[in-house]
Amino acid sequence: MNREHFPHWPAGLPYTLTTPQTTLVANLDISALRYPEKTAMVFFGKNITYRALKAEVDLLAAYLQQCGIKRSDRVILQMQNSPQFVMAFYAILRADAIVVPVNPMLLTDELRHTVEDSGAEIAISSQELLPQITPLLGATDLRRIVVACYADYLTDEDNDVPSWLSAPRQPLHDDRLTAWSDAIAQARSPATALAGPEDLACMPYTSGTTGRPKGCMHTHSAVMYNAMSGAMWAGAGSPDHVVLLSLPLFHVTGMQISMNTAIYAGATLIIMPRWDRDLAGRLITKHKVTSWTSIPTMMIDFLSNPKLAEYDITSLKRVSGGGAAMPAAIAQKLLDMTGLRYMEGYGLSETIATSHSNPIQRLKQQCLGIPIFGVDSRIIDPETHRQLPANEIGEIIIHGPQVLVGYWRDEQKTREAFIEVDGKKFFRSGDLGYRDDEGFFFFTDRLKRMINASGYKVWPAEVEAMMYKHPEILECCIISTQDDYRGETVKAVVVKKPGSDISGENLMQWARTQMAAYKVPRVVSFVDSLPKSATGKVMWRQLQEAERTQ
Repeated sequence: MNREHFPHWPAGLPYTLTTPQTTLVANLDISALRYPEKTAMVFFGKNITYRALKAEVDLLAAYLQQCGIKRSDRVILQMQNSPQFVMAFYAILRADAIVVPVNPMLLTDELRHTVEDSGAEIAISSQELLPQITPLLGATDLRRIVVACYADYLTDEDNDVPSWLSAPRQPLHDDRLTAWSDAIAQARSPATALAGPEDLACMPYTSGTTGRPKGCMHTHSAVMYNAMSGAMWAGAGSPDHVVLLSLPLFHVTGMQISMNTAIYAGATLIIMPRWDRDLAGRLITKHKVTSWTSIPTMMIDFLSNPKLAEYDITSLKRVSGGGAAMPAAIAQKLLDMTGLRYMEGYGLSETIATSHSNPIQRLKQQCLGIPIFGVDSRIIDPETHRQLPANEIGEIIIHGPQVLVGYWRDEQKTREAFIEVDGKKFFRSGDLGYRDDEGFFFFTDRLKRMINASGYKVWPAEVEAMMYKHPEILECCIISTQDDYRGETVKAVVVKKPGSDISGENLMQWARTQMAAYKVPRVVSFVDSLPKSATGKVMWRQLQEAERTQ
């Protein structure tokens, strides 16, 4: 293990952590026992105490068990940020099952693989998302959906919420659909918990270079480790912290650094259903938010708000994030306005969020940080696997308690994802970078073919597969292009079929009906042919390098 970073370790903290030998559900149980009347969540005008949160989690868990859910079963969780997402997450765990969080932006064809591959029989969704998931009932193993209505957790005083959020509960005309309110009205108690710390807890899906999403298997112990380390690393472990949740909960950063860390600490979670810079300003001001994890695009949008002076953000004590490097000018603007330095970190779905973070007393800009508690991270030559010294660029590899067990039902991809060094099993991140003389890690490029659009991971092969459904596309290659706001965005290089007069705008409009909005190409370029290798493979790197040069 490299130790150059130890002199910059957060003062007073150990190099490793002893993880509780309990499941994540115990964190909620303990916080409800310690702080029963303390506010756990705020959703617009609705305050939900830890006692009420635990009670509803138990009721929903009992219903899931009544539906036949048992230890190690997978349950789809498809919802916007809401109290019900938090309750459903912990109810699935309380039922001894595995949470399979999915992006609420995904359309039916995109959802199909995750539902089929996971073998999930039950889903918990929200009523506005039913058109995406109900076609999979009966067409897959999915046999029942519990349907939530966000308006159930709004108060009469909540007049300024968007219509999609305040829509009243709709009648359900399918016996395979159960209203959330009906599920908990059965008022049953869950059976004795059987899952232990080494049982699987969460399985987020990440796409790969082949376009086939893979389930990242994480145990309670692994998820617990990062929830605990998030509370310890930057002093976010106080029950008096007020946490603004602006990142999506289906994504591991929002799930871990905001939700699970807050519940571990007994803190208060201020829930934003979707990003809105004015709502963020109002919530920080009203609730005296102390901790906020975001992504650079959110911070850029927030600080460029002409109404920013109307908000009081002086309560903030920690602002952190990752997903992309924070532009130096924005970091300086934040510092000038608040006296706070943006704490950058690094992690992956495969590490259930953070593996590296900047220490609070040594915050470097546009830097991934140092390996956190118990993590051994190194730089290797991706071809020879030789370990590289400081300041040489290679692949970032990671060994630590939060690294995934493997990919669900994919032994080959699991084998390819790991490498043994000095008798340890390291995960190959697919990211290229280097560490400086002080042991801080920096990102330089990707070994994997991936686009990072505002923190959302877009895998070109997946988009290409969907684009080929269009009858007027002969060939298509997806690359990234520079975007002033998103950092990167999706570009399609297309060869039309003979006789086609399709326009780029027409293709983009069609793509919006086929895939989640963040995957849709924002730029379309038509060419006569794509560059190919001697074996006929499209030379995407050549197109990508030409785009970067341009």
